[in-house]
Amino acid sequence: MKVTLLTIGDHEDKYLAEGFSLYEKRLQHYLSFDTMLIPSLKKKGQSKEAIMQAEAKEILKKIDSADLLILLDDKGKEFTSPELANQMQKYLNMPGKKMFFLIGGAFGFAPEVYQRANQKISLSKLTFNHQMARLFFLEQLYRAMTILKGEPYHH
Repeated sequence: MKVTLLTIGDHEDKYLAEGFSLYEKRLQHYLSFDTMLIPSLKKKGQSKEAIMQAEAKEILKKIDSADLLILLDDKGKEFTSPELANQMQKYLNMPGKKMFFLIGGAFGFAPEVYQRANQKISLSKLTFNHQMARLFFLEQLYRAMTILKGEPYHH
C-alpha cells in the first residue's frame, strides 16, 4: 500500500526541512512513501469557514473513495509508539491502494473532511505548529516501522 503524508501549508524552515528529508529517506526502506503539500489557501479578509471549505475541496480531490484517510487531529486517539506500530500493521493489512495521513490547515478540517476520514490520530495533547507536527509524525511513523521489523531504533 502506498502511504502519503498530505499537508496544508506554505513554508519550511531550513532546520525542519533537513529533518523531513532524513525521515522521508529512512521511510523508503519500509514503505512506498511520499509527501504531498497543498499550499495554504488563507487569504486576507476570508472567513475561517471559507478557508476550511477551500482546503476541503483540494484535499478531497486528491483522495479516492477506496483510499484510507487518517486525520492527524487533536481530537483523535492517542497511541504509544508500540500501539501506533500495531495500528500501522492493521492499516497496511487493509484492502486499498493508498493510505493518506493528513495534517490540516491552521483552522483544522471542514465537516466533510471529518466525515470522509476513516480514523483520527492525535500526536499529543499539546499543540504544535504544522511543521513540527509533520516532523514528529514522520519520526513516529519511522519508529513504528522499525518496531514492526524488530529493529533496535525504538530503544
